[in-house]
Order: sequence, then structure tokens, then C-alpha cells
Amino acid sequence: MGRKAFQAIAEGLEDAIAFTRGEKARGHVHRVRARDVDVVATRERLGLSQAEFATAFGVSVSTVRNWEQGRRTPEGPALVLLTVIEKAPRTVLRAIWAGPTKRKAAA
Repeated sequence: MGRKAFQAIAEGLEDAIAFTRGEKARGHVHRVRARDVDVVATRERLGLSQAEFATAFGVSVSTVRNWEQGRRTPEGPALVLLTVIEKAPRTVLRAIWAGPTKRKAAA
């Protein structure tokens, strides 16, 4: 590793340590908040029951019910997943579907 690369890494580490201590660092923190998702509308657009939606996307039926009835609000990874499901549901299903795999012919 060259001296220049090492110096850049060391400076980045120093910035990270300063940031965790609450000190001003060179870097900037950007927080992105996904907008709220209408779970009912998304699910109904897909023509799925609550149970089918829950099974398809790996959450519990009670979680779907709580989101839809406003008792809980999706956060973090769940909110991101719901946002992607809302925009491109078929893509998500293709990406997570664990269907049958092709077997190689016996040699």
C-alpha cells in the first residue's frame, strides 16, 4: 500500500472516531427517509389476501394487519422493502422466490 493511500485511510479513521465522539468531522451524514407506503393499496393492487402478502414477502400476518390498521408503522428495512414492493412487486418476487432449481444430469 502506498503512503498516499495509507494517509487517506488514516484520515478517514480519524474522522470516524471524531464523529462517534460527537466532534465535528469533515464528513457529512445524509439521512434518507422513505416515504410512507399504503400497505392496503399495495396488497390489493397485487390481488393478495393479507395471508398471501405476508407469505410472499416473508412477514407475519399479524405484522401486515398491524401495518394496515395503523397500530404499527413500518420502519427501517421493512419500510424499504415495502417501498420496493410498491414500485416493482414482480421484481421483488423474482428476487426472493426460492422455486425449484435445475439439477445437473447425472454423469
